[in-house]
Amino acid sequence: MANEDKKDFNSMLHKDTGMPKIQIVTDEAAVKKYGGEKMYFAPPIDYDNIMKKIPWGRVATVGTIREYFAEKNQADFTDPITAGIFVSIAAWASFQREEDKTPYWRTLKAGGELNPKYPGGVLAQKEKLEAEGHTILQRGRKNIKYYVKDYEKKLCPLRNFEDE
Repeated sequence: MANEDKKDFNSMLHKDTGMPKIQIVTDEAAVKKYGGEKMYFAPPIDYDNIMKKIPWGRVATVGTIREYFAEKNQADFTDPITAGIFVSIAAWASFQREEDKTPYWRTLKAGGELNPKYPGGVLAQKEKLEAEGHTILQRGRKNIKYYVKDYEKKLCPLRNFEDE
């Protein structure tokens, strides 16, 4: 995203987007790639709500959140494009709020990668995760990326939230 300081992410978070909804995908390549034709679209506020529930010392990935939403809504998968956008909106909305913060730094990209699109970039996320006891690994020489070591062992079981 660009011009984050000029955008009102909290209004984006609460904007009526016509979601939630399920769309039937007919493109054979997409059906094969994602394992089905029922694609779920969660509204931005749902990403914020689930991200708020990830406790100190635990993490989730955008993928595990997508899987949770798909399973909870009897869909084959959750749209990956809007998921990435809405996770970033939730992060920036929290950054702009004085209260009711969302611990967005606990939501990682695939493979446990830190998200450069979060407020302050990967270095700010790295600092917050290390403060919670996570070890951050640096990979690459030219295209440097950061990852939570053994993130799989720290994944928050999102199914526990179903009764809340």
